[in-house]
Amino acid sequence: MRTLPVGDHALLVEVSSGEEAQALHAELVRRRAEGSLSVGEIVPAARTVLLDGLADPARLAAELAAAEVPPAPPRAREAVELRVRYGGPDLADVAAHWGVPPREVARIHAGTEFTVAFCGFAPGFGYLTGLPARYDVPRRATPRTAVPAGSVALAGPYTGVYPRSSPGGWQLIGTTDAVLWDHARVPAALLSPGTRVRFVEAP
Repeated sequence: MRTLPVGDHALLVEVSSGEEAQALHAELVRRRAEGSLSVGEIVPAARTVLLDGLADPARLAAELAAAEVPPAPPRAREAVELRVRYGGPDLADVAAHWGVPPREVARIHAGTEFTVAFCGFAPGFGYLTGLPARYDVPRRATPRTAVPAGSVALAGPYTGVYPRSSPGGWQLIGTTDAVLWDHARVPAALLSPGTRVRFVEAP
């Protein structure tokens, strides 16, 4: 674990894996909820967690260096279910990469429970983990200039759903009608770090 000051009131904590980042994020959220950590924002990423609004970042850095972060506990809330029509333009390529028929991609993907590791790229876009490492896929050699909203996609170890139309280089395997971001909703994002997600194949 490495801690880096960010300005006068923030701290960036670097860890060695996505699993450690998720565990650290869960522990810091727990401490804030119980009142033992006073912090404004806790923002996880792939292998870092940013804490902003700290009165004494150096003191927290020393505490974290001396502490052992427990594994992230399972989320108590029910998993968010997203109905998916499998059949995206890259489904056959993903199937070939996995060495399975295209129908098997849908079965494997829909049979996995995912966790939102962190959010970014666009409002409402969650980076979901859960697939075993053997199912990692590369990004497309040439990104698309426009990926339709609702596209379910894979890249590296992650699954994501595009909340709006945007350029992107992920492998598209299906679509969903779920609204990932709605500014009139509270919270606006359907997915947040730590949320459990399951994909349900639509008929």
